[in-house]
Amino acid sequence: MTAAARRGTTVVSERAVRKIAERAAVEAAPVGARPVRDGAKGSATVRGRRADVALEVSLPCQESLSDTVRQMQSHVSDRTRELTGLHVDAPRVGVTALLPPRPGWHAPAPAEPPPAGRTPLRWWSSRRLPTGLLTLIGAVLCGALALDLVLVHLADRPAALWRTETVHWLTGHGSADPFVRAGAGVLAALGILMIFLAVTPGRRRLLTVSSADRRVRAAVDRASVALLVRDAVGDVPGIGPVRVRVGRRRATVRALLSFGDRKTARDGVREATRGVLDSCDLRRPPRPRIRVRPDVSWEPAPAAPPAHTPAGPRKALVRDPDARVDGGGADAS
Repeated sequence: MTAAARRGTTVVSERAVRKIAERAAVEAAPVGARPVRDGAKGSATVRGRRADVALEVSLPCQESLSDTVRQMQSHVSDRTRELTGLHVDAPRVGVTALLPPRPGWHAPAPAEPPPAGRTPLRWWSSRRLPTGLLTLIGAVLCGALALDLVLVHLADRPAALWRTETVHWLTGHGSADPFVRAGAGVLAALGILMIFLAVTPGRRRLLTVSSADRRVRAAVDRASVALLVRDAVGDVPGIGPVRVRVGRRRATVRALLSFGDRKTARDGVREATRGVLDSCDLRRPPRPRIRVRPDVSWEPAPAAPPAHTPAGPRKALVRDPDARVDGGGADAS
């Protein structure tokens, strides 16, 4: 029998973990939802016996996202752990699109009452690109300097030309030199930029969705909210082309009125916009701003005829035939 130390080690690649997690997301997706790009788009990172998984899916727009995402996280974690043997924490599930509900879709019943929590106001970015660039630049500079120092002290080689030339140039140029000032200004600007990136949330295209479970963080793209508002406003009678722009604080709706009363159409557009924004359950819903402008071919609604009130019975004028009308003149005798 082969000893345990010589049997080898089973290694599960990140690609296999990603494929398994994507398939598990498809299995956990409710009726009426579909993953993006004909299959859930995901990523996986394996570190020893642990795996981190991130997924992107599309879900129906009218139901609770927190319950659906929580059940999907549980299924993906359990299924991936069962097939790979790796310990998988709750995967990060990103809802990239909201879809209209389909027949047969029912909201999943919550298994247990979720603990109370507070949804963050903004969706924070991991700043992968700035962090990666800064790490790469620092690694190249520090690695080159460390390699040169090792060669000088251990291999008795002369210092690198770029290091000696840089030191000689710096000794001959003080703070009054324009090149030194320009370089200091560039470094100061980069430092201010890094501080700004560190203290600001980023991900301005995402709006956070309220969730009672502190373990669930959900966000929706502003473009998806704009599409929902546009479809709802387009169903208002008399409304033609619609343009919607959803910002972090305000949702602007510009619509053309083809027919009907302008005030009635504006009220309908405002009601439809508020209904969609309320149904999205956003942490900070944007304030609607409605603009309804008559189209070129618009004709005002015909005025309603005045209400006809039946007149009461008229009194007949009876004149006495024996009465004599006095002209008002005086009778002279």
